Amino acid sequence: MIAKALTIAGSDSGGGAGVQADLKSFSAMGVYGASVVTAITAQNTQAVTAIHAVPDDIVAAQIKAVLDDIDIHAIKIGMLGTPSLIKAVVEALSNFSGSIVLDPVMVAQSGDKLLADSAIDALTTQLIPRATLLTPNLPEAESLVGAGTLAEQSARLFDLGAQAVLMKGGHADGATCVDALVTRDATHQLSAPRIQTGNTHGTGCSFSSAIAACLAQGLTLKASVVRSHHWLHQAIVQADTLEVGHGHGPVHHFHALWA
Repeated sequence: MIAKALTIAGSDSGGGAGVQADLKSFSAMGVYGASVVTAITAQNTQAVTAIHAVPDDIVAAQIKAVLDDIDIHAIKIGMLGTPSLIKAVVEALSNFSGSIVLDPVMVAQSGDKLLADSAIDALTTQLIPRATLLTPNLPEAESLVGAGTLAEQSARLFDLGAQAVLMKGGHADGATCVDALVTRDATHQLSAPRIQTGNTHGTGCSFSSAIAACLAQGLTLKASVVRSHHWLHQAIVQADTLEVGHGHGPVHHFHALWA
């Protein structure tokens, strides 16, 4: 029986991030993907030009429809723009007992804001405690708990109820990119050479959904992060071969299958 994962996220019309990237990541990792669309964005590799939020009750209905019929093993949550939507999603998942990977999407690669300031409190109080893994990049971590060292920020996120945190280092400087999987018991660092490319659209979405796919397959949290880290690095290495758009292009999700 193939493992099955669900993404709850916004739609990227350009195909590089959001639900589209999540489904590609699930498939690349050998997992069947289902989807719940929380917002429709008019988006390409250069900008987000419009956002239309899907009504809360329709998002909740999508979740119910999927969970009522399909045996979902893990869920990845991405773009949730408002406090009421966060509440609706939490309520819709009240009986779900599988793994949840939460990617706290706040700003698009283009710099466009995707999460209202009023929704940050709802995210921290209602959703973070439900997540198996929280995957903020450095700006997102600072927005959630303020500036500080890795240990200080992780401790504050644990105080909010996080079970485990993957601090993504893509926004840092230096020749090496370092991500850190932090649990209450240990910190495991994953390093890779920083690739000089402008085609990194959707890296956060893809990383978190790949981890969810691995968790759906029964891998441990650490094994899921390690496997997904290696896969994403290769997807970035091969990103320039796609030649998609005129801005920040996507990573190559299917680098192991076709070039």
